[in-house]
Amino acid sequence: MNAPTTPGDDGTRLPSLFIPHGGGPCFFMEPPPNDPHAWDAMAAYLRGIAASLPAKPRAILAVSAHWETPRPTVTTAARPSMLFDYYGFPEHTYKLDYPAPGSPVLASRVRALLSGAGIASDEDGTRGYDHGVFVPFLLMFPDADIPVVQLSLRADLDPAAHVAIGRALAPLRDEGVLIVGSGMSYHNLRRFWSTEAGDVESADAFDAWLTEAVEGGAASATLVDWANAPGARAAHPRSEHLIPLMVAAGAGGVDVGRRTYSDRVFGKAVSGFEFG
Repeated sequence: MNAPTTPGDDGTRLPSLFIPHGGGPCFFMEPPPNDPHAWDAMAAYLRGIAASLPAKPRAILAVSAHWETPRPTVTTAARPSMLFDYYGFPEHTYKLDYPAPGSPVLASRVRALLSGAGIASDEDGTRGYDHGVFVPFLLMFPDADIPVVQLSLRADLDPAAHVAIGRALAPLRDEGVLIVGSGMSYHNLRRFWSTEAGDVESADAFDAWLTEAVEGGAASATLVDWANAPGARAAHPRSEHLIPLMVAAGAGGVDVGRRTYSDRVFGKAVSGFEFG
C-alpha cells in the first residue's frame, strides 16, 4: 500500500462492512449431514462482496471477533503467518493458506488516527491471520493480492468504545481502505443447533431488532444499547462476535446502513450489514 492520502486517489469512498464468517473452517470441509446446505448462502454472499464494491480496495483493515487485547492493537508484519485458532477440525483445514501481504504503512496510519482521537493503541509484529480473517477472505478476495492489517477488539468489549474506534478510523474509507468487521450476528454455540421454538424466536427477535437498528439512520447510537434488545443475550451470551459491528457502524459515520445478507443457519437468523 502506498502512503495514504485524503481523499482517496480516485475520490471513491468505500463502505464499511460487518460480515458473518461462519463456524471454524466451515466452507472448506464436508457440510453437516443434517443440513448439507447450511453454509451455501453465506459462502455465496462472501464470494460476491468484491464485485459489489465501488472500487477495488488498496488495503483492508479487518476487525476479527477472534482477537482481544487490553488496548486496540494492529498487526505490523509485512508477511503475516497463519494462525489456526480452531480445534478438532479435519487435518486439511490446517493447511489452508492466505498469503496476502500485511501493510506496516496502514498499521501506522491506523495508530495515528486512533491517537488523534485520544485512543491509545499498541502494535503486534508477530501475530498471523486468525480464522475470522483468512476463512472468509479466502472466499471474498481469493487472489490474496490486497494488503491486510488486523485490528483487535478491546478486551472489555465496550460497545461505545468500539463505535468511537470506528469513528476515528472513518477517514480510511476515503483512502482506499475497506474496513471489515468479521463476526456473527448470532453466536450462541450452546443453542445454535437447537430447534426449540424459544431459541428460534429469540434469534428472530434479535435479528429483527439488529436490522432495524442498522437501517434506522442512527445505527451507532442505537447499537450501543444492544444488550437490552429482545433476544440479545440469547443470541450473544458473550458479545465478541457482535462487537466488530460497532466498529463498522462507527466507521459508517452518518451513512445509513443496510442489510446485505440474510439467511437461516441451523434455523437461526443470521445477517450481514454494510454502511455507505
